[in-house]
Amino acid sequence: MNGNEAALSAGGYSLEQADGGEIVLLRLAKRGDVTAFEKIVRLHERGVFRVAYRVLGNVEDAQDAGQEVFLRLHKHLRSFDESRQLGPWLYRVTLNICNDALRSRRRVAVLPDLIAPERTDQPLDTAERRKMVSDALESLPEKERAAVVLRDVEGLTTREVAAVLGSSESTVRSQISTGRVKLKKFIDELLRRHS
Repeated sequence: MNGNEAALSAGGYSLEQADGGEIVLLRLAKRGDVTAFEKIVRLHERGVFRVAYRVLGNVEDAQDAGQEVFLRLHKHLRSFDESRQLGPWLYRVTLNICNDALRSRRRVAVLPDLIAPERTDQPLDTAERRKMVSDALESLPEKERAAVVLRDVEGLTTREVAAVLGSSESTVRSQISTGRVKLKKFIDELLRRHS
């Protein structure tokens, strides 16, 4: 435990507490406390990885994206506004990095759980399911795809998705609704062709 952590713990406050703990960590990290920055990374690395994996579709690309996210956080740490929540900012950066990777690599997201087995007469293997979902997601505009992934896969609230995407809640609700309808139509058409 470093001196800053010891002082906080002596005052009855643990850096691991959810209430205000992240703000304390941010302040310490801004002052150059490497341990505090590492704790911030540990608090958010799983969420960042999950979003990156869902959008990019493979572990290696998701890990690369996650590293880039935390490099950007480190680079912009001193100017980060403590009145903002870090989680939505990290999700937004993650999506931006992933979308850049998708554009440059022409890759698509993979969400195999989108196709329920009961929706097809013939069983689909994992590769077929992934291909269908990838094709369906590729057909969505970037913001609709991001909204659907964050809401339906990551379980964020509409308000949180709006914060991540920098949109209003009504815009996000519209994007999610439209995206879901488009996904269903696209997958239904693929399933009809598959049968």
